Amino acid sequence: MNLDPSNLLGYKQYIKYILWTDMRLSTFSDYSLRVLMYLGAQPDRLATIAEIAAGHGISESHLMKVVHQLGRCGLVETVRGKGGGIRLALAPQNIVLGDVIRQTESDFTLVECFGTNATCRIQEACHLNAILDEALIALFLVLDGYTLADLLVNPQRLIPRIPGCEAASPMSATNSVTGDENGSR
Repeated sequence: MNLDPSNLLGYKQYIKYILWTDMRLSTFSDYSLRVLMYLGAQPDRLATIAEIAAGHGISESHLMKVVHQLGRCGLVETVRGKGGGIRLALAPQNIVLGDVIRQTESDFTLVECFGTNATCRIQEACHLNAILDEALIALFLVLDGYTLADLLVNPQRLIPRIPGCEAASPMSATNSVTGDENGSR
């Protein structure tokens, strides 16, 4: 099968099947996309790691690592100090989903024979690695066709409600980087 960019609909259906059945993105990539969507849904304000973590019910310390990586990739920028927080470093239409996944996933070795130290005894005769390589290319062909802006169709619904609160608390008195109370470090 040769990849045909005009058959994106077919590839999208195939990728949905692959992702639904066996292959999964890492939690790191999942959280990265959640952070980007949260920030993209509120472009006119700074958000904090603490509020994003509370809204999604995830660990602040893990989210700090995610935000640090997104900053190193040039996708988010941080403003330190009192009243600080994080925001998108690029316009949503300039953040390509395929690029985000490439920068947040650590391993695309779908099967052992993709690796450098492959020990499979039938590797030279097997065509599975070529088929899976083609599927991985198709995955990125689809992801490269979308940007963060495509995920922001209904931005207010992308801001999760914090249980026990009427609304997510966008103005937090916590430090944007450390999550400490009152902006201390």
